[in-house]
Amino acid sequence: MSDILQTILDRKQVEIAALEARVRLTDLERIALAQPAPRGFIRALSAAAERGAGVIAEIKKASPSKGLIRADFNPGWLAEDYARGGAACLSVLTDRDFFQGHDDYLVEARQHTPLPVIRKDFLISESQIIEARAIGADCVLLIAAALAPARLAELAQVAHDLEMDVLVEVHDRAERDAMLGLSFSQPVLLGINNRNLRTFETRLETTLELLDGIPAGTEVVTESGIGEPADVQRMLAAGVRRFLIGESLMRKASPGDALAALIG
Repeated sequence: MSDILQTILDRKQVEIAALEARVRLTDLERIALAQPAPRGFIRALSAAAERGAGVIAEIKKASPSKGLIRADFNPGWLAEDYARGGAACLSVLTDRDFFQGHDDYLVEARQHTPLPVIRKDFLISESQIIEARAIGADCVLLIAAALAPARLAELAQVAHDLEMDVLVEVHDRAERDAMLGLSFSQPVLLGINNRNLRTFETRLETTLELLDGIPAGTEVVTESGIGEPADVQRMLAAGVRRFLIGESLMRKASPGDALAALIG
């Protein structure tokens, strides 16, 4: 199986060079600092988790492994539908080449709902983090498989300096232990991705296997592969109350109705 993640990261280096050639970092920072205050992504997700299941509902048009997921793609309507269905937060794919995403999708989704939004992309540079705030992101995703631990901590600090929240994503025990060994200036979410980003194989057991050894009070988000109410109940029984769900909802006529049925 080819290493899909490395292919994506190689493309990101090209995108970063183009971004930094197109706009000066100081100008990007000025735009970012002029944005309204972030909406409090972790706060909203935690409040929902205290009531039952806190869901980050994902707006995703396509993926490298599944191809086109939703042809009828309207980010504003999807955001409104998810909010109606009980989402606590939104995740918007902005990667163009592999997920058919766009920065404008995040902007549009955020304009149509008061929910906090995470920029879902492969972020490996300060300029991408600053760009995330400039387009209105309230939170950013940092993927342990794509970053050395020290580098991840540096980028998390850039996000925190811009008052954004951070979701740190791991998908195996080594990545989990490395992330738990880091110190952050503010609390972060620990996402456990059930999908291996190098092969795109999905196993719900990944989350359950990695729970052992995570300190009490850590806010864990289970990501990928949640498609049935039984999957949600399985995670709740294990003490996991935060979810990132996308593909199974995006394939439904009304993702909001599907979300409401999924979380009861």
